[in-house]
Amino acid sequence: MARQVSIPCMLMRGGTSKGAYFLASDLPEDPAARDAILLAAMGSPDPRQVDGVGGAHPLTSKVAIVSRSTLPGCDIDFLFCQVVVDKALVDTTPNCGNILAGVAPFALERGLLAATGEETRVKVRTLNTGTLAELTVRTPDGAVDYDGDARIDGVPGTAAPIPIDFLDAAGSVCGALLPTGNAVDVVAGVEVTLIDNGMPCVVLAAQAVGRTGYESRDALDTDAALKARLEEIRRAAGPLMNLGDVAAKVVPKMILVAPPAKGGHLSTRSFIPHECHASIGVFAAVTVATAATLPGSPANRVAVLPEGREKTLSVEHPTGEFTVRIELGGTPERPMVERAGLLRTARALFDGRVLVPARVAAQDAGRIAAE
Repeated sequence: MARQVSIPCMLMRGGTSKGAYFLASDLPEDPAARDAILLAAMGSPDPRQVDGVGGAHPLTSKVAIVSRSTLPGCDIDFLFCQVVVDKALVDTTPNCGNILAGVAPFALERGLLAATGEETRVKVRTLNTGTLAELTVRTPDGAVDYDGDARIDGVPGTAAPIPIDFLDAAGSVCGALLPTGNAVDVVAGVEVTLIDNGMPCVVLAAQAVGRTGYESRDALDTDAALKARLEEIRRAAGPLMNLGDVAAKVVPKMILVAPPAKGGHLSTRSFIPHECHASIGVFAAVTVATAATLPGSPANRVAVLPEGREKTLSVEHPTGEFTVRIELGGTPERPMVERAGLLRTARALFDGRVLVPARVAAQDAGRIAAE
């Protein structure tokens, strides 16, 4: 009987997501061979992912591939892979700010860089889009500290804070913050904002599709008529956002907005893109907060914005809120986002080796099976 192939792997929670973290050197360079291994490791395609380590949900079927950066002045390169649960598909189109939160701790754990004191700043390039971010990790005594009192909605308990500052997220996937150049477009008969500040999103008022924007996640997730309408809009928006045919892609995300209901600045319901998110993704939160600052946009019309150049925006979602820090330049009529940041946490959950069938890894088995 053929032996299985074992590959070093660390399971980590990053923000409100969970995924498998690999060193790039432990996986094949060829994308097809790499993706075959990732699908086998996570257990896709299968709705339960019962034959792998995936969590049977888009938020828990993610992969980070990490290496030392080849970019001068940058520490770490990170390739994000969304492993589709029920299809044999690995999508490397989008970013993932939640999985990003675990990249710096993982790099330190694997010795890709050394701690520099009580805190270590790590500059990470997301290879999917070229986006640069700076993460700050607590490293007392030269080791990653996961314990702390930072709390984020969607994660039980508390952990050490990991502040993330995005240095150049605008247009990272679509080529421009507003790929059509407009704050408002009409797509499939609905006013929307087509925007990319780290995540391509179609932002529209919930009322425009006959919903309040305060429905529960479960109610929206079983709303077949709404999902069909959102998919119609999403597919029409794809070419306008320089994404081409998006039928088989996980971007753009669909964001329904409504006036704040729980003391925040904006209420959201996010689709990723075919399931309603229990909260909201990192880059989606940054992107919809950015949309709220654009005069006349659907998000701007319903948001209650604080004054000032520096804004701290509470983005409400089904299970709580997500705080985004934005610094604006430009003019009130044509604002420009100069810096966006937020707070995440992460935790290492398991460190070991994931097993995949030898037939899957045959192209590279000799190299990656070696200790």
